[in-house]
Amino acid sequence: MPSLVVQTSFLGDMVLTTPLIAHLARAGPVDVLATKAGATLLANNPAVREIIVYDKRGADRGVGGFRRIASRLRARTYDSAYLAQGSVRSGALTLAAGIRERVGFASSAGRLFYTTRIPPIEGTHHAAKLLSLATRDPLAEAPRAQIRPHLYPGMIERAQVDEVLGPSSAGAQLVALAPGSVWATKRWPYFAELAHELSALGQVVVVGGAADRELAREIVGATKGQAIDATGRLPLLASAELIGRSALLVTNDSAPLHLASAMNTPTVAVFGPTVPEFGFGPLAERAAVAGNDALTCRPCDRHGPQRCPLGHWRCMREITPDVVARMARELL
Repeated sequence: MPSLVVQTSFLGDMVLTTPLIAHLARAGPVDVLATKAGATLLANNPAVREIIVYDKRGADRGVGGFRRIASRLRARTYDSAYLAQGSVRSGALTLAAGIRERVGFASSAGRLFYTTRIPPIEGTHHAAKLLSLATRDPLAEAPRAQIRPHLYPGMIERAQVDEVLGPSSAGAQLVALAPGSVWATKRWPYFAELAHELSALGQVVVVGGAADRELAREIVGATKGQAIDATGRLPLLASAELIGRSALLVTNDSAPLHLASAMNTPTVAVFGPTVPEFGFGPLAERAAVAGNDALTCRPCDRHGPQRCPLGHWRCMREITPDVVARMARELL
């Protein structure tokens, strides 16, 4: 019987769910319920039989959309559902779909709808935590290679990256920078200065969404127009392809970090208000983390507030460009 994985949370969470999907696929077909954006990350994934899009804030919002999706799931007669996203709505949806076994975390908001509740693993990576839904062993520490996620860019994504880079970058060593984050306090403020230092080591390219274009302009200016601005120009899976081609990624605690883990790109991750111990650190074979460990106020938030609660933002301001540049050079 096929199984269903439910992951309708942040994009980084979808990336980190791929080890769970791969593990389940060894036993039988796996379908994934995903958001429109999350679904794009699973293209070409050999472990996924079918992607079912749940546009919960768009076409499928409200009671009508809930019922339509529940009906679609019920028609597929899943034996088991794995709630990688633990909301009440997700739990209720799998119950309404008539899925007999519903596995989720004992701490999730939707736990009352689960038939099997797994105690969450504290102090380990989120990918290992998600994998424990299938292994049913919350105490086991999974090997790093087993929890490293995987993405599968194809010919379309390779062509999209070729177009953005242009022929002049052929053969150049790419140094990717990801300066953005949804959370303001997680944006390290010295990417432009870092780009100036690293531009002698390779072709600097800025990755991110359209909202990061102003940050990219600063970086391009700091390199006297030499850096390539790819922000807002590539779909998510093509961004993974670009990061996979790069010799290094320097990033905040944000989605590109997880894309780099999936592509096994050497990574320097800058953590400010958050810490890797929350379970979202880099999983690439070669990685370094920059953080101001001397501050007693850190970490201050699970995600990163829009403003520093104490007004000084020392967790980011005191991580200097030379410190991050030194880490980058060591990995290069």
